[in-house]
Amino acid sequence: MPQSPVPVFETTDKLPADASVIVVLQTARGDLGAGAAALDADMGGILSRACSDADALAESGACIDLVPPQGLTARRVVVLSLGKVGAITALSLTRAGGALAAHLESKGENEATLIFESSVGAGLAEAEVLSRVALGMRLRRYRFDLRNKRPKAGADQAWRIRLVTTSRAEVNSELNRANAVADGVEYARTLVNLPPNHLNPDNFADHLEPLHQAGIEVEVLDAAQLKKLGMNALLAVGAGSVRAPKVAVLQYRGKNANAQPLAFVGKGVCFDSGGLCIKGGAQMFDMKADMAGAAAVCGLLLALARQGSPAHAVGVLGIAENLPSGTALKPREIITTASGQTVEVFDTDAEGRLLLADCLYYTATRFKPAAMVDLATLTYSVMRGLGSIFAGLFSTDDAIASQMIAAGETVGERFWRLPLDRAYDDGLQSPFADLRHHAKDMEDGDAPYAAAFLRHFTEDCAWVHLDIAGKELAETDGPLGRQGATAFGVRMLEEWVRAGGA
Repeated sequence: MPQSPVPVFETTDKLPADASVIVVLQTARGDLGAGAAALDADMGGILSRACSDADALAESGACIDLVPPQGLTARRVVVLSLGKVGAITALSLTRAGGALAAHLESKGENEATLIFESSVGAGLAEAEVLSRVALGMRLRRYRFDLRNKRPKAGADQAWRIRLVTTSRAEVNSELNRANAVADGVEYARTLVNLPPNHLNPDNFADHLEPLHQAGIEVEVLDAAQLKKLGMNALLAVGAGSVRAPKVAVLQYRGKNANAQPLAFVGKGVCFDSGGLCIKGGAQMFDMKADMAGAAAVCGLLLALARQGSPAHAVGVLGIAENLPSGTALKPREIITTASGQTVEVFDTDAEGRLLLADCLYYTATRFKPAAMVDLATLTYSVMRGLGSIFAGLFSTDDAIASQMIAAGETVGERFWRLPLDRAYDDGLQSPFADLRHHAKDMEDGDAPYAAAFLRHFTEDCAWVHLDIAGKELAETDGPLGRQGATAFGVRMLEEWVRAGGA
């Protein structure tokens, strides 16, 4: 199984008699609630003494491991700090859940019962706290593994997590959303983590079955259909591969949804060698993840469908491999795109904007969306400009840009708005075609030139371009995930759609 079993969350109105691991969620300087106080009495005051050290609980996610006295059924009690009351946010709660998952895993535990009492949380709703902590546990617990001989086979056991609450209906409702978001993130991570011999344009559609099962309409356009649609730019990107390009069209419509959809376009280059302008070895090693934009779109739609979102959303995935061969795209070719505009090609390693050009035009003209968003691991320059903290955001709509940046801050997927100015069009002038596909100097701020190029194919739709290059993979374990695929963008977009979208 390539990913770890999904933890099972259950709600209960009282502490179960058979709870073997009890986790008390506690704020710094907060009093014990009734349930925790009763547990403390059974423990002879050990719990209250541990919680009396405000400094030990000042940092959200800190775990204090306690060994209960003899006579108590539980063999382990853990205090999970939620931090200082004034500093608690949705993100800090999620990260605290991630820290708890890492702690339980390090102790070899696969079940736990969580207690949080809103009376000690300074107005924090039980449903919000418990669901956010549960989300963090799921995100950190996810593991992708294709080893046939695992060193710790027991680590793949399913987790059972019980949540003690007096508001079971509210908690279950919020858990539904948390599980849906985690489903989407884990699905997107698995797609990106799959090796390039497991995921390619020929079998990509097979990996979309979870979407179909969730009630999402899945339509796959083959090369012949793309040719009829005039999507020559996308076809050119995949011309060097024996596996022909595809476009997957995903449609989800919630109950009482708006007629006009929100559209999400994903770059799905399953492997990017650079084509004839081939990459160096070090640059090529992680290029199985050049389809992270398409994976994020898949994860978003699954998250919306699994929670029964009222949104109307479509996804369009441009799927190809960029490989060198005798039939590969060559520098200085001039291509007629689906929009009718001609493009003079230079660096074949700047293939993503060609693929997106056709997909954006197709999406804008077929669906006429209220807003259109594309996600792509597009340029090295956005990584050089923003470093590891932010991804790049370009937009023709100020309100949507602000909403997305705010949504990203909420969930910890941070974006910085970059310029989308008509002045960049001067660098896209060609004497032979309607457009060059990048500026003459590839080192001269390529990210805004790429965005300026893509704007020509958006049909004046309200549009956001998310350049997530460098965010698709994590080299080390983090608060909410292990080394490997991150599914960056899924949680931000789900938060944005949930808040009302466009």
